[in-house]
Amino acid sequence: MIEAEWWDYDTPDEMAEAVAGDIGFIIGSALDARGEALIALSADDIARAIYPTLADASLQWKKVVVIPTNDRIVSVEDPSSHARALAQQFLAKGARVVPIVTPIDDYRAAGNSADARLQDLPWPPDLVWLGMGDDGSAAGIVSGPDLQDSLEAPKARRAVGTKSEDGETRVTLTRSSILGARTVLITLQGQDKREMLEQAIADGQSSKLPIGRVLAEAEQPIDIHWCP
Repeated sequence: MIEAEWWDYDTPDEMAEAVAGDIGFIIGSALDARGEALIALSADDIARAIYPTLADASLQWKKVVVIPTNDRIVSVEDPSSHARALAQQFLAKGARVVPIVTPIDDYRAAGNSADARLQDLPWPPDLVWLGMGDDGSAAGIVSGPDLQDSLEAPKARRAVGTKSEDGETRVTLTRSSILGARTVLITLQGQDKREMLEQAIADGQSSKLPIGRVLAEAEQPIDIHWCP
């Protein structure tokens, strides 16, 4: 049974303050314990709205490495690049933002490249921050021909390339990489999304949604932050 703790807020601004505060605490605790922090951040619209509040936190950002949980297979100059969005917020604060994508045509080779790049970082992440797509995706783990590869990749494997049912390609953290994090945090907005995630959690391993399949293997409590 997935152990999930829900935190409900009245407004997006209230949620942004709370989530930024929680992530700041996670980073501060990691710096106190190990002198460095590695965080993997969502880049959906909810997360991007929270970035400025988080970036304003008084932290030793120069000791923090930031990576995207997943990214489109595009260059960092592309406006749709998740790494670009992270760099725009956190580079000026002194954080090290590490892109995980090599923009090559073969998405599986791009996944191999991402995995090699992540092997050089201190592991596991102190935080993996997830959103949930309208299709029930988690990070870049989506329904499609590569779902099982994303879910069943060996623990040593940190990233894979994926293709969705509509043909969009990405690189993403694997399920084991996500659940290996010291903290897994999810942000959601809207009643429909809440009901979708509640059902995915209830269904667990039998869920038809990728996020249900991911969370079904969680051994630690999952923090879920939600607002209408």
